[in-house]
Amino acid sequence: MATTAGTWSYRDRFGDAFARTFFRRFGPGVVSSIGVGTYLGDATDDADADYREAVRTALDSGINLVDTAVNYRCQRSERAVGDALRESDADRSEVVLATKGGFVPFDGSRPDDPGAYVRDEFVRTGLVGTDDLAHGSHSLAPGFLAELFDRSLENLGVDAVDCYYVHNPETQLAVRSREDVYDQLEAAFELLEEKRLAGELGVYGVATWEAFRVPRGHDSYLSLPEVVARAERAAESAGADDCGFSAVQLPFNVQMADAFTVEAHAHPDGDGDVSALWYAQEAGLDVFASASLGQGSLAASIPETVDAQLSGDTAAQRAINFARSAPGVTGALVGTGSPEHVAENVAAGTFEPLGARAFDAVFE
Repeated sequence: MATTAGTWSYRDRFGDAFARTFFRRFGPGVVSSIGVGTYLGDATDDADADYREAVRTALDSGINLVDTAVNYRCQRSERAVGDALRESDADRSEVVLATKGGFVPFDGSRPDDPGAYVRDEFVRTGLVGTDDLAHGSHSLAPGFLAELFDRSLENLGVDAVDCYYVHNPETQLAVRSREDVYDQLEAAFELLEEKRLAGELGVYGVATWEAFRVPRGHDSYLSLPEVVARAERAAESAGADDCGFSAVQLPFNVQMADAFTVEAHAHPDGDGDVSALWYAQEAGLDVFASASLGQGSLAASIPETVDAQLSGDTAAQRAINFARSAPGVTGALVGTGSPEHVAENVAAGTFEPLGARAFDAVFE
């Protein structure tokens, strides 16, 4: 697992090559404010090789944050990350590994009959009940998440992960009430608290697509304060001295700034609503921005009014720096399935992000 000594040693080795705020506090130590994402790409051997090289190069160049999920590329992304970690000069204690569970993972390739695969591999084996599934592919049942957690450890070749996300919990809102989803999350969090107490997990959180950046009343809405409250209850039930809920992952980029602009979460003092980023910052949560490049759409150009405010030699670098400029954002995740993009992404960290006043001015 990442440690205080390990991550600070990594920062001391690479810190002088980056701008002052590149490394930021996270967990027991520090983490690069640009991270490697592993979502995109085909489930092929060639893509695996590219990911292994890209992740290894990033780890050897000053990026010590890697984000993946058990279902990404049919479990291949986790396996490629594990290979890269073993091939890298970086020590395991220096690297922050984050993964996710919630979606049924295929194994190596997409089956010809996905429904039959889910029935044979998960339902009939007792790993998940049909009533637990949303869209036939997503579950928050603790037994199912426990199985996915163990598969992630095996795929990554590690005995612990630093951050584990419950993946897109809003998916369950398609088949059950919001209150039931909160209950499901509380049960999932209790499992993760037990993993934390067993030394298999550093911290945990939720990775969402819509839940925290849509208005109240939206079909996908979840209350971040309520999710935090459920985590606190789970920690107490598990007998933990503190609560391990620490991180939120959500989309944030120049074109998807809802997490900053949509005020849909109760102010801690009961004074109206605030945005997800505002609430997270006040609650001491770390936010990791996904889709920093809009899944590639911002790599070529970004809106001129914003572009003029940002530092970076390329549009991609400026888009990355916008995402990591937002208040409360600890790091921006960038899909890095191509080794050719690593140098450009790493170099984004040599530029300072916007200050708070300049960032706010973008929205005025």
